[in-house]
Amino acid sequence: MHFEQSAILTVHNHVITRNPRISVTHDKHRTWFLHISNVQEEDKGRYMCQINTVTAKTQFGYLHVVVPPNIDDSLSSSDVIVREGADVTLTCHASGSPPPSVKWKRDDGSKIAINKSLSVLEWEGEVLELTRISRLDMGAYLCIASNGVPPTVSKRIKVSVDFPPMLWIPHQLVGAPLGYSVTLECFTEAHPTSLNYWTREDGNMIHDSAGKYSISNTAGSPAYKTHMRLSIMNIREADYGTYKCVAKNPRGETDGTIRLYTSAPPSTTPGPSTTDAAASRRHPGIATTTTTTTTSTTTHYYTAGAGQPNTTLSAQHLQQGRNRICSTVDALCEHNVNRPEKYAIIMSKITKAFSFLPNRTNKPILSCAFRFIEIAIYTHGF
Repeated sequence: MHFEQSAILTVHNHVITRNPRISVTHDKHRTWFLHISNVQEEDKGRYMCQINTVTAKTQFGYLHVVVPPNIDDSLSSSDVIVREGADVTLTCHASGSPPPSVKWKRDDGSKIAINKSLSVLEWEGEVLELTRISRLDMGAYLCIASNGVPPTVSKRIKVSVDFPPMLWIPHQLVGAPLGYSVTLECFTEAHPTSLNYWTREDGNMIHDSAGKYSISNTAGSPAYKTHMRLSIMNIREADYGTYKCVAKNPRGETDGTIRLYTSAPPSTTPGPSTTDAAASRRHPGIATTTTTTTTSTTTHYYTAGAGQPNTTLSAQHLQQGRNRICSTVDALCEHNVNRPEKYAIIMSKITKAFSFLPNRTNKPILSCAFRFIEIAIYTHGF
């Protein structure tokens, strides 16, 4: 009999219960066997065998039934969409025998940010609470249930974090000569994915145009990042001015401004000089702008790398550098006739700056100084 259920199952050779999974056999009436086929969880418990002699004799046995884990979708979280900065609670309800343990992991293997001060590779428990969630927490989360009885089961829950677009512009001031080509860049972050486009200062949208404009949007990693590029070919006078990169999504919109100005054309050489190449390796972190023509000529405004040349500057080199800056100021004054009074002020500052440069200053350092002074004159002087 099933002791907990007080249910008589068999008497002698006869099966009393109506459960078709129960049967009984014996070995010449000396050993009796109770058979349960297709065991179910409700079959677990104590079973009693009784021999009805003058004094009844009983023997007990206990049946343990193990059940692999199962995740109840109706009691567990599904995919969620939340605003950045909100709190999120994910639930994963699992059953089985013995009771399963539940662990949480991120699908990509990165850490789970429980709050601003606690990040873990995995979290144990049926409930996962994330405080002030950010875009970095976006992705798929796995709840994994196991109890030692195969198979282990899991549920994948996707967490989407919505936020308004943000822009990062590496170069807000870009110079290029007439007739050359140039590429303007903006980097965006947005979720849902933003609508990205370019405009001029008058608000007119820029479209792809063969031989003039080329627009590309490249998805980054994570997927909420986008690299916007606007290439302007064969620059004309009308192309100089302000350009805007714009990003919009249901959570908001933003824009950034890039100013394209005219610069002196580069000198044509078969390749970068030893000094230019060394300078290109010398100054990590200096923002660069490269303008190219339809020929192989390239203007290098020096960028990241390592190494330091041994060349030094003579007084002649310093004078040539001063002349270069003066020419820039002269050209700017010609285009800004309404404010020529600034010429004297700027020139006095340049002269004072050059007086502090020793003759043994490295050429690449001075070349970078020339470039920064030119930009400063354009942005702040005029």
